Amino acid sequence: MVKIRFLAIFLFIAGAFLVYFNLAPFYFKDSFFNRVPFKLGLDLKGGAHLVYKADISALQTGEEKSAMDGLRDVLERRINLFGVTEPLVQVEKRSDEQRVIIELAGVSDINQAIQMIGATPFLEFKSERPAKETEDILAAQEKGDAKEEDPYFIQTELTGRYLEKASLDFNTITGEPVVLLKFSKEGKDIFSNLTKENIGKKIAIYLDGGPISAPVVQDEITSGEAQISGQFSQKEAKTLVQRLNSGALPVPITLISQQNVGATLGEDVIRKGVMAGIIGFGAVVLFLLAWYRLLGLAAVFALIIYAVLMLFIFRTISVTLTAAGIAGFILSVGMAVDANILIFERYKEEKRLGKNFVSSLKDGFERAWPSIRDSNISSIITAVLLYWFGSSMVRGFALTLGIGVLISMFSAITVSRTFLLAFLKNNR
Repeated sequence: MVKIRFLAIFLFIAGAFLVYFNLAPFYFKDSFFNRVPFKLGLDLKGGAHLVYKADISALQTGEEKSAMDGLRDVLERRINLFGVTEPLVQVEKRSDEQRVIIELAGVSDINQAIQMIGATPFLEFKSERPAKETEDILAAQEKGDAKEEDPYFIQTELTGRYLEKASLDFNTITGEPVVLLKFSKEGKDIFSNLTKENIGKKIAIYLDGGPISAPVVQDEITSGEAQISGQFSQKEAKTLVQRLNSGALPVPITLISQQNVGATLGEDVIRKGVMAGIIGFGAVVLFLLAWYRLLGLAAVFALIIYAVLMLFIFRTISVTLTAAGIAGFILSVGMAVDANILIFERYKEEKRLGKNFVSSLKDGFERAWPSIRDSNISSIITAVLLYWFGSSMVRGFALTLGIGVLISMFSAITVSRTFLLAFLKNNR
């Protein structure tokens, strides 16, 4: 009994600390806990929403997924380089199109965001086209019978997706700055075969669709390294190295949609969401106290600990809160109470059989547990599926709902039971 009361006091003190942890930033601007702020999503904080279309026409069948995964990783690295916190970069397939959805919370200048993404270079290598094919294309273009295409060079599979590192160097003879490229293991093999098949011919290096260098291959290059010497200034070469290292795009992208979400709208959503949570929480508390009296009071304490623990988790593990996430949190409050109601009703049934308080409470928890377990497991499975297959908005809802269900099981089974055994045993 003493041990249980100590545990109850510990939970009460821990709950009081969590209340202070979550409320201090709103009342004490210089509080230490301000260092762990809530991370707000685009719809709450405002920012830029960009949709790009990826051109995968040059890829071989079966290469789409790896190329799009690489594109997403490159864009994330590029955005992180500019200091944007918690960017969302998501690949989405629509019919025969591959799209990239980018959400940049806190970015107020959408043009800056577009420039940030567009500054990432698209690097590609092209081999020299046979002279006869070049003549035929040029003749067809003069007649207007050919599509616009490069008559001198052919697209190869070697692109920036195989780039491992770029570095700045200087030509030992002319002193001009050059950019050295080092390819990945897979890119090294591709480059080796490309140079082997084009000895005595040119291999053109294109950046963002424009040729910057077209050296003649003297011999097979097996080192997996190449050099760009496009008559750069030192500043231009240094900038190019930085851009390539931050990520050369595996496939070209085109901006097809842009939207700027204002911070004012986000503040209104937060205010309404918090108000809805307070009203819902208050209604649940009144119901518990009116219907279950002292039992309900223990459940209220458990519910408070549940709520502040949830907010603590949101802040410490960097959960990005969205409007849908707030809705999931509010919904999980009701689910937390549902477990207590099942336990209390089972307790009443046991009490009617003439059992004492401790036995009734113990049997009530044991008999209610299968129902609580099954309903919560089904909710967790639903949350996992929604997170796995859903869009970014649905994922926010699924994540907060899933965390809420897990914490609600702890608050209903452990916290409520501890408070009941510690403080109500002698009153029943």
